[in-house]
Amino acid sequence: MEKQNPETPESSCGSSVRNWADLTHVCLVNVFSRLPDEDRWKSAMFVCKSWMEATQDRSLFVKFDLETVFENKKLDRSAWWEPEFEKRIDRMVRSVAEWSDGALQELRVRHCSDQALSLVAERSPNLQVLSIRSSPNVTDESLSKIAFSCSLLRELDISYCYEVSYKSLELIGRQCPNLKVLKRNHMNWLDPSQHLGIVPTEYLNALPQDGDREASRVAMYMRNLEHLELRFSKMSAKGLALVAEGCANLKYLDLFGCASLTSRAMEQASTKLKNLSTLVRPNFYIPRALFNVERYGHWRLHDERFQTNAFFQI
Repeated sequence: MEKQNPETPESSCGSSVRNWADLTHVCLVNVFSRLPDEDRWKSAMFVCKSWMEATQDRSLFVKFDLETVFENKKLDRSAWWEPEFEKRIDRMVRSVAEWSDGALQELRVRHCSDQALSLVAERSPNLQVLSIRSSPNVTDESLSKIAFSCSLLRELDISYCYEVSYKSLELIGRQCPNLKVLKRNHMNWLDPSQHLGIVPTEYLNALPQDGDREASRVAMYMRNLEHLELRFSKMSAKGLALVAEGCANLKYLDLFGCASLTSRAMEQASTKLKNLSTLVRPNFYIPRALFNVERYGHWRLHDERFQTNAFFQI
């Protein structure tokens, strides 16, 4: 039996076979809109000229989300902290900002820099969701541009961005009144072993120390927040009291790993937060090597201070 050419007008079943390269731009865009962002970027874009033009269509960049890629535990995460990886992410983010032509509303990436984020601020006035976790070279410089250019922002994730300070929190709060979600988590400084070999040691040591100052800016300028994450923040009871006083609309509050908070501080905060439905307490194991008996006294005081019902790890 003669073998059929996939581009000939007839297939073995007698029906015509269409060359995918001949599909209209509208059809291609419709097909590509059903693919994950990373698949469009890695494969479809390089098939032919018409496919490349379709993958760059403005309508495909209302949302750009690479979180599923970064959550893949099989990948070598240590490579993400290398300069070359950041450059690749930056090129991608700049392209998204340009191709979206102002349509971009949601951006979720990691390991980008000020240079790429500044272009996002310039080209994306409709941005509503920004997640740039683990971006060591994002600073107050680009976040200030986001604050002044993206006033529609309603969700911001700057977890593990240690060059971002309380100044950015104040600006975002002032300029983005629609902000409902803030994620400002830190790495586990109590037991950093889980990050060793992945995150550079100097970055682990750069953990922000001004938890109360950040809390005060959140309380003062982000009064419409409904979801707040402050994992492993060095915020004290004073900072938490300010948040509870200023952010009365909070429904979700994550304080996991906040070692300076006591049961009393959280109970007082909970009393003020009438709409709170979920409170993640600072429950965690404290490695024996980190336990200071002279400072914290007996076991009962330790349990009150650190909110853990578990035994020490041996």
